[in-house]
Amino acid sequence: MKNARRQLVWPLFLCFVFFLCLPFARAAAEPVVSAQAAILIDASTGRVVWEKNADVQHYPASMTKIMTCLLALHALQMHDLVPISAAAANTESVPLGLQAGEQLEADELIHGMMMESDNGAAVALAEKVSGSVPAFAQRMNDQAEKLGMTHTHFNNPNGLTDHNHYSTARDMAKLARYAMEQRNFRNIVCQPQMLVKWSKPKVKFMVAQNTNKMLKSYEGMTGIKTGWTQAAGGCLAASAKRNGLELIAVVMQCPTPDQRFADAKTLLDYGFAHVRMVRGMTQGELTRKAWVSGASRATTMVRPASDVNYPLIDNESEQHYKVTYDLPKVLTGPLKDGEVVGHLRITYDDEPVGNIDLRADGVAPGTSLSGWLVGLFAPLLEKL
Repeated sequence: MKNARRQLVWPLFLCFVFFLCLPFARAAAEPVVSAQAAILIDASTGRVVWEKNADVQHYPASMTKIMTCLLALHALQMHDLVPISAAAANTESVPLGLQAGEQLEADELIHGMMMESDNGAAVALAEKVSGSVPAFAQRMNDQAEKLGMTHTHFNNPNGLTDHNHYSTARDMAKLARYAMEQRNFRNIVCQPQMLVKWSKPKVKFMVAQNTNKMLKSYEGMTGIKTGWTQAAGGCLAASAKRNGLELIAVVMQCPTPDQRFADAKTLLDYGFAHVRMVRGMTQGELTRKAWVSGASRATTMVRPASDVNYPLIDNESEQHYKVTYDLPKVLTGPLKDGEVVGHLRITYDDEPVGNIDLRADGVAPGTSLSGWLVGLFAPLLEKL
């Protein structure tokens, strides 16, 4: 009888120990990174998969150039000549070897800046776009506000250390996600190297190497930007895509330049092991008609920027996802084709996890009877 009891007690004891240790086993599975701040998100929705001190402010170093690149791509024609000023040429850390008086086409200089992380190129682009670095910094901050980067302030276009130039891992992830939605930006940061051409005073070439070493070593790597100063430590925004799932990792304040790559790899590996993407709804299924006042016609079609697919972490179910429209009933015309007019809000168990832009088909300026009537009855339409 005693032997039978012993045989029963030991399995029960082992089960007790197992369940007691289970929380610690789960904790051990969490990624361990040296970065003082880090975050991992799903690129399609912005959902946070994992984070560490994601709202603590740090210097972003050359990850700043993500914003500089976006604004330059938007403001400049790719064949515009950009002069290299003395201020740009004398900026700290100019690996392209830029000299005062030289000129490069905007496309060439943008690629060189993002490949080699050239600080002088960032200054030259800022001066070309806005006339001065302070004016360009204001443009950067205006765009940051639009993107919801609430804990960020830019004071220069390159990320050189400045006490009034700071961001967070969460804000930089928002910026990285937006940037990777822009095809021309994505096409730049995925390249391991590129031939950069000078136009004046004489034509010359340089093979620029991308500072993001993971492009050559990590499966599915799609971008995006490194950063390093003594004050900022190692910084990196890194994106990779496998099996329809694209993840973005941001690490800040790593102890060494190489550790930022190791930390990003740890986060991305964790994400690909724990997150899977399932089909949600297509753009066509989510397209809606909206009223337009003060334009050449009374309605337009509004569609999401992409299909909506659901990132599921571990054993989650897509049944817990919900998509709602944050969209005015009446839009004010005219509208540019592709203009962002609202958002799809995505929740999981009623907790917000991300959003996707809603973009309108273009509606030309002008007047029409139907458009005038929409404007007249707009307050009533808003209540429907």
